[in-house]
Amino acid sequence: MNALLLIDIQNDFVPGGALAVPAGDAILPLVNQLQPQFELVVATQDWHPANHGSFASQHPGRRPFEQGELHGLPQTLWPDHCVQGTAGAELHPALDQHRIEAIFRKGTNPTLDSYSGFFDNGHRKSTGLADYLRGRGVRQVWLAGLAADYCVYFSALDAVQEGFAVAVVEDATRAISPEGYEQARADLQERGVRFVQAADVE
Repeated sequence: MNALLLIDIQNDFVPGGALAVPAGDAILPLVNQLQPQFELVVATQDWHPANHGSFASQHPGRRPFEQGELHGLPQTLWPDHCVQGTAGAELHPALDQHRIEAIFRKGTNPTLDSYSGFFDNGHRKSTGLADYLRGRGVRQVWLAGLAADYCVYFSALDAVQEGFAVAVVEDATRAISPEGYEQARADLQERGVRFVQAADVE
């Protein structure tokens, strides 16, 4: 079975949000068109406590986008975003949720960041997504969502490591940094990830 993974299509990641991805909302029509072509649609959701250690606000004197460390792991310090129970953490209202069978929340541990939908950044705890997909008989995953150079990238990496065939629907993603995305794309291609356009998905 093929599954469509919708990565972090949340209010804080689109223009006007706390950590906006340029043109992040432009993917919504494509994402909604893609969903009926898959037997299984699953979403991930950044879901941070207000005191999350990845927030620059938790580090006196530090500013968003500075590089730091969080419990032994390199950490970009972010603006407060996707705080549990806030409007910014909600899935975008234009996202069709009727076909989404499960939502996997990540980033709930204040001491660890979680870009991937499968594991935290230290690979210390699984979200259960891989087991869920295997339990449904999924062999191939297709990724869409935000941001291409962070959460989509790390989700694709982990999906490969978990043994799934992986495709990124490129025009149904947007990146924070064009340079970062080029590096992420090249790395994923070396690992066998395919990059396709929404029109090619059948």
